[in-house]
Amino acid sequence: MVGMGDGMGVLGRTMAVVLAVVASTAMAQGAAQEAARSTDLAVSGYDGKVQVIYRNGHAYVEIEGLARVTQSSLAFQGKNIVLTLPAATIQVTQAAPASTPPAPAAPQEKGFSRDFLRAGVEQMTVVREWRSAVENAVRTGNPVDQSWVAGYRRNAENRMAMASAMATTESDKEALSLLQNVNGMIQQLSDRFLSLRSTLTYAPTDSLDNDPLDQKILACAQGMTAVAIPGGQFQDVQACH
Repeated sequence: MVGMGDGMGVLGRTMAVVLAVVASTAMAQGAAQEAARSTDLAVSGYDGKVQVIYRNGHAYVEIEGLARVTQSSLAFQGKNIVLTLPAATIQVTQAAPASTPPAPAAPQEKGFSRDFLRAGVEQMTVVREWRSAVENAVRTGNPVDQSWVAGYRRNAENRMAMASAMATTESDKEALSLLQNVNGMIQQLSDRFLSLRSTLTYAPTDSLDNDPLDQKILACAQGMTAVAIPGGQFQDVQACH
């Protein structure tokens, strides 16, 4: 016959076994549940996945699989494992600057510019003075001398250079060719009488009365003066050709 003390001992051992079984069953169920929660890890920007395993409420991933997916390298340094990720390619898109409306184009000057007209008038003044000096020398029977002709020639060339630099509009550039023409004419006329001087050939005092080149120079100068109006459009002067 079993005493009460013995019965209590048997009951206690029985309860312990039951609790152990229940606990074991619960742990097995928990492990099964965690195993059922296993998922895959996808790394943004890389192909492939790595399995994630849950243990004791924590998520674990296989490091070799992670290295394979991310194309990383593994190294062992003492007790440490070093995972070296590949250099990331970062694309920076520079924001385009705010578009600003293009600056309005400066209005194109039409007709003769004032600067060119000023330079052109100065050049034509030299041409007229040069012509007058040649004419006075011939009419008074004095030789056309290289000493003073050189001064006129130098001044004319300087004024032509200035006019060329100031020619900006279409009318300026077209009129510039006429200035160059008349500059060549006066040099040709002057050179003719210089040649007579060098050969000691007498030049009649009326040599310029009906001289075509002299009349052409005069007509060119008068025609260009008539069309030289600030802002005016170019008009061809036939006598300058």
